[in-house]
Amino acid sequence: MPEIRVAIVGVGNCASALIQGVQYYSKKKEEEEKIPGLMHVNFGVYRLRDIKFVASFDVNELKLGKDLSEAIFAHPNKCISFSEDKIDSFGVKVLPGPILDGVGPHMVGAFHCYDPEKIGDVDHVGILQKAKTEVLINFLPVGSREATKFWANAALEADCAFINGIPEFIASDETWAKKFVDRGLPVAGDDIKSQIGATILHRQIASLLLDRGVRIEESYQLNIGGNTDFLNMTVEERLKSKRISKTEAVTSLLPYEVPTRIGPSDYVPFLEDKKICYIHVKGRKFGDAPVSIDAKLTVEDSPNSAGVMIDVIRAVKIALDREISGPLISISACAFKHPPLQVPDDIAKQWIEEFIEGKRER
Repeated sequence: MPEIRVAIVGVGNCASALIQGVQYYSKKKEEEEKIPGLMHVNFGVYRLRDIKFVASFDVNELKLGKDLSEAIFAHPNKCISFSEDKIDSFGVKVLPGPILDGVGPHMVGAFHCYDPEKIGDVDHVGILQKAKTEVLINFLPVGSREATKFWANAALEADCAFINGIPEFIASDETWAKKFVDRGLPVAGDDIKSQIGATILHRQIASLLLDRGVRIEESYQLNIGGNTDFLNMTVEERLKSKRISKTEAVTSLLPYEVPTRIGPSDYVPFLEDKKICYIHVKGRKFGDAPVSIDAKLTVEDSPNSAGVMIDVIRAVKIALDREISGPLISISACAFKHPPLQVPDDIAKQWIEEFIEGKRER
């Protein structure tokens, strides 16, 4: 049977949505060609049931030592439960990852961070190798620059592919890209897009106006939410790469400079895992007449990226099968906010289909 052996760094809300989703959709009828919520039921030869979680790492002492099936529901995770069915045990315990800069000073309590003096040395590379990990996913908090580098290096040393789900630049950085080329391993990233999120909606609005001859004059995107992702991002210092990633995802489509303000705006605890986004785009149309679009999007935040990540995992596995190394251009352009190469979404989608069919190398 085909198998994709996956390890996860950061057992937070995004990991919870991914793990629940893999089990939930794996139980759907195999003969169904289209299942609501999935972009691809089959991705090449791979189905959702082929994804197997083999290792996991976190810094939350409420999660450490627990089976991954239990840890995804530990505080402060707030991702909704997909079904009434209990998640099957994986036989995979959550192990301690290095703290480094993955936990901001304001997040130590919120993350229930373990006491480093009570944790001995952990052979992270050895664990990945023993688990026969093929794909390592980075779900660390925004602002985890050094921690992301640590895990990218661990992937290289453990001889597994790397998916960078956060806005710290690995796949889109030439130096890191070369390391994966030299090692003969694929890498995808950076900063996972949502299935229907603020970035993809903002891009579509901007593309529509451009295609219809409107001169865009200003734009902003304001996001609020109540999970730990938004609490973490209340410190502007941790937002530098996030603002770059989200802003470039939109401005890269524009052939001229436009005043913009894009990124997280506030933490509202009672929203829990709900995210609310306000998008404003203003421009000039025929006869210099003004036109503006104001949109509001409300979503459950964590499940929004899970379906996209499921496609990324399977694309990376195909790259491993085909012995493709370095940044995966097509899946990164389609599924990430800050890919190595930014292209319009319709082109990225076409690239993905060509990649699946073997008509595009990467």
